[in-house]
Amino acid sequence: MESHIPHRNRLWLYALTALVLIFLVLPTLVVIPMSFTSANSLAFPPPGWSLRWYENFFGQEKWLSATWVSLRMAFATMVISTAIGTAAAYALHVGRFAGQNPIRGVLIAPLMIPAILLAIGLFFVFARLGLLNTLTGLVLANTLVTLPFVIITMSAGLKSYDMAQEMVARSLGANRLTAFLTVTLPQLKLSLAASALLSFIIAFDEVVLSVFISGGDTATLTKVMFTTLRDDVDPTIAAVSTLLILIATLPPVLVQILSHSKEPKA
Repeated sequence: MESHIPHRNRLWLYALTALVLIFLVLPTLVVIPMSFTSANSLAFPPPGWSLRWYENFFGQEKWLSATWVSLRMAFATMVISTAIGTAAAYALHVGRFAGQNPIRGVLIAPLMIPAILLAIGLFFVFARLGLLNTLTGLVLANTLVTLPFVIITMSAGLKSYDMAQEMVARSLGANRLTAFLTVTLPQLKLSLAASALLSFIIAFDEVVLSVFISGGDTATLTKVMFTTLRDDVDPTIAAVSTLLILIATLPPVLVQILSHSKEPKA
């Protein structure tokens, strides 16, 4: 929607936004040049430039194995969380049943519980169920954490969607599932893509849960980073952090570019 406020009257807002972005993003960007340092320790500015720490990352089995675990765990979490969260958001949006608001509160509760408390609770439950240090345990724990984000994102998309279109499809003979899959879901593709990406990135970057419930062959990349930082600090950590920044930023940017390129030109 086009705003009627002239751009010059919003300059203070642009300046404030730029300051907030600089305050939040600049410390993160400092890690990038540090990952290309030729020194044997973390230093800014780097005394020289080298790719040796990236070679160190791709040449060590512990880093590659942990990356593979994180990728598999994040992808499985994304699929399960997006499917369950989309179904839950749809049911809460169209349903009229007793206890609707309490159920919504329970589903979103993991968002309000401190991560350390959630991790301790899951540690004791998973210990009894034999899910510690397993990929299944990691996926279940991260699904619990990412589910509220999917429900909130999909609920926002459903609020801007005209449910009359689905009702028309059902009045023409489609059952509820067919109408949802062929009429409603395609029009919520941006919310769906945002939910999936958010789930993947949150699960891939999650560190507190990984510290408590992963280990051995199922140690995630963030768990290995945490352990390495505790035992020995070298610029490989900066190289890994730079790769994590790329993984967290490139997919949303690509989705945004693709979504704009498909919009009809005025």
